[in-house]
Amino acid sequence: MMRISEVSQQCDISADTLRYYERVGLLPPVNRSDSGIRDYSDLDVRRVEFIKGMRTAGLAVEVLIKYYGLVQQGEDTMEDRKAILIEQRAEIAARMAELQKTLDLLDYKISFYENAVLEAEN
Repeated sequence: MMRISEVSQQCDISADTLRYYERVGLLPPVNRSDSGIRDYSDLDVRRVEFIKGMRTAGLAVEVLIKYYGLVQQGEDTMEDRKAILIEQRAEIAARMAELQKTLDLLDYKISFYENAVLEAEN
């Protein structure tokens, strides 16, 4: 079991964000010690890491809430969950393609300026 400060540090996410995720239902209510301190299980930490990864990928909190609602409904929702992930993957692939175009343009411009500097030196 881990306290919120340990999970926050391990996952590089603020304690406020962890509390928010619990409040909106992305995390189920975390077990608490007799003194009321949150005790995160290994499963809770893995879920936080998944949520963080999906948020980094651009998945909206509302979509994650829907996803975890489907998880709670059981195996009959696997196709729906898969569809959410496929859609997000497609969005990431499109963003990556756009970023690659931008990177190619920057490489071209850098090369242009490097050549211009070399020509000016000669």
